[in-house]
Amino acid sequence: MTIRHRITLLVILMFVALSAIGGYAVYQTRHSAAEVKQVTEGVVPSALASADLVSQVKDVQLAIMTLVYAPDGNVVAQAQDELKARKAAVQQALALQARDAASHAQKGLVAQAADSLANYFSAIDDTAGMKAAGKNELAQAYLFANVAQYRDELEGIVETLRIEKNREKDEAITTLNGTLATTTTAIAIVTGIAIILLTSIGSLLYRQITRPLTRMQAMMSEIAASQDFTRRVPVGRMDEIGHSIVAFNGMIEKIQESSLQLKQKTADIQAMLQNMQQGILTVVEGALVHSEYSAYLEAIFETNDIAGRRLMDLVFADTELGADVLSQVDAASYACLGEDAINFAFNEHLLVTEISKRMPDGRVKILDLNWSAITDDGDTIVRLMLCVRDVTELRKLAAEAGEQKRRLEMIGEILAVSEEKFHHFIESSAGFINENERIIRQHSQADREAISELFRNMHTIKGNARTYNLQHLTNIVHETEQRYHELRHAEADEPWDQDSLMQELARVRAAVESYATINEVSLGRKGASRRESAERYLMVDIAHIQESLRLIDAARSDDLHALQSMRDDVRRTLRVLGTETLGEALSGVLESLPSLAVELGKAAPVVRIDERGYRLRREAGSALKNVFMHLLRNSVDHGLETAEVRHAQGKAAAGVIDIDVSVAAGALQIALGDDGRGLALKRIRDMAIEKGWIEANQHLDDEAIAELIFRPGFSTVDKVTEVSGRGVGMDAVRDFLKREHGSIALRFTDDHRGADFRQFQTIVSLPERLAVDTAGMPVRDNANERPLDTLAD
Repeated sequence: MTIRHRITLLVILMFVALSAIGGYAVYQTRHSAAEVKQVTEGVVPSALASADLVSQVKDVQLAIMTLVYAPDGNVVAQAQDELKARKAAVQQALALQARDAASHAQKGLVAQAADSLANYFSAIDDTAGMKAAGKNELAQAYLFANVAQYRDELEGIVETLRIEKNREKDEAITTLNGTLATTTTAIAIVTGIAIILLTSIGSLLYRQITRPLTRMQAMMSEIAASQDFTRRVPVGRMDEIGHSIVAFNGMIEKIQESSLQLKQKTADIQAMLQNMQQGILTVVEGALVHSEYSAYLEAIFETNDIAGRRLMDLVFADTELGADVLSQVDAASYACLGEDAINFAFNEHLLVTEISKRMPDGRVKILDLNWSAITDDGDTIVRLMLCVRDVTELRKLAAEAGEQKRRLEMIGEILAVSEEKFHHFIESSAGFINENERIIRQHSQADREAISELFRNMHTIKGNARTYNLQHLTNIVHETEQRYHELRHAEADEPWDQDSLMQELARVRAAVESYATINEVSLGRKGASRRESAERYLMVDIAHIQESLRLIDAARSDDLHALQSMRDDVRRTLRVLGTETLGEALSGVLESLPSLAVELGKAAPVVRIDERGYRLRREAGSALKNVFMHLLRNSVDHGLETAEVRHAQGKAAAGVIDIDVSVAAGALQIALGDDGRGLALKRIRDMAIEKGWIEANQHLDDEAIAELIFRPGFSTVDKVTEVSGRGVGMDAVRDFLKREHGSIALRFTDDHRGADFRQFQTIVSLPERLAVDTAGMPVRDNANERPLDTLAD
């Protein structure tokens, strides 16, 4: 081989080598450009999409917050539409991530994100359902409990995916850098080998390829390291490298926009949480308040020393709760944290839901507490969430509304009673209260007779209050009566607390005075108008007065018979001054019987009054009201049967009560009887034996057995009710009548001696001076049979 050939061969080999090296360099250049394109158009956009996915999850959170705190239906509908759009966007983004997943880890994260997204939107749908049902507070609590849990889970998965994508991006950039470095080395070797022949070509390659690639590599590394997305790589020309740089700059711009949007949305969510008009905190291990809480909590507790404090110190200090309740709340909070969720269900009843907290300046706030448990994936309680609302003004308004309602109800009750009856009730109640005050002050220790007297007086006030349906007073009097009832059955060494008894009596007096004040001040019904009129004026039919005037005018002074007739007529007219019929005196009691019958499940009885021409002086009215309040109620309660029982016995459904007025043996006598089953003599005897009043083998006739019902504390009922069963009644009646110089007795009206039940009449006797005989005067017929609902004042 000649030199020329060798040279030629060398030249050929050199050109072959140069061609091979040049081809390799071109290959490396194209391979590097392909990798740059793959990174800038594949890996980097995928990483960017993962970052955008985080922003889209934040968008979902913002939409659900808008939904929960939406002020009206339009905003709710807009938020729901926004949620649907955000859900579709997140699902689409996850689909893109699944398509671009480069590893099993990324595919697993995408699958977990899809499952978590389904759970997240399921919880969101539950919250939206609560909002649609008007359960705002429950929706808010559910938002910060379950929805927040799934949100945190989804954000955690998406953030992990983003980190994984960034790691892939960083590895791709590192690999690209390595490839670029290899390419640079190859070009340097080619340049060194062909330094003489290819100096200009090498210089051109360096300017056109190596330097731009090196600059782009350096700036990409700096941007990646500094996370300064405001910087851009300059573009020299629009070739493959220029297009790659443009793509890289576009990626950086999108990352910057996404970062700004993410910061703004995070700030919006934080602002919303901080401006909610509700205090929200979470309790972590050690029963300590977590550092993140709503700003409004500081306004509620009037302090900014909240984070890290003990729950019991922050919330329950300076409250009305006792030591036992506080210890239960403290123990319950410790028992829930770190335990299974079922512990919260077991201990939730121990967590107080309302407290009265005293502020440093002495004001008292009423706080509503709503507890929720926040659990992890293992259903373990990691936090307790407490929502606090200041309901002081709400409770104040509710109390004022309740007081106003009570006052209106009392006005309605008063207006349902005539002025005269109401004033008589107030005066009689005041008299009984004064009598009880005198008894309490006179006794320094318990006295059975004094207690029985206290009880009878209070029972009478309650009976009269029930007669006129004064419900608020009835309830208060009932409590005091119950106290006396307990004293009657207490042990002999029971302490006699005068101060406590006087305080209870003062409550009754205040209630009576409250009714009297409303009647006088609010209704303007001052003074016992009808009663005063009866004492000052002649309350008779004007026809009688006109007739008397006619007789006076017609009488001749020389006609003795005419003068006597005129005198008799005028005398009869004047005698009715200050009198009333028995029906008028008992009208209040009679009008209360229908409601009593309904309460006892019986038909309203028919009352027949035969006054036989007698009227009663008004001073007898007070005693008769108290007496017949007991007698008539006993008749309806104990005497008359239910409609079913009466039908079975062939009787009418409504029972009949007969009241007859007469004057005999120098006394006014009022007999009361009914068509019920009669006096339960056997039951009375059995009760007397049970109480030890008589021996089991002791013989008593029917009259002696009947007399037992007048013993204090006697009652035949098995169950104490509002109507009967407290062992007061006939003894009180006898006591009232004794005060009026009267008496009471039972008179059998059948011949069934020794029977279990016997028909009888109750005979009430009063001094004859209380009766006025109006025989010869035209009077209203009171002997007709009338159902109670037809009786008038």
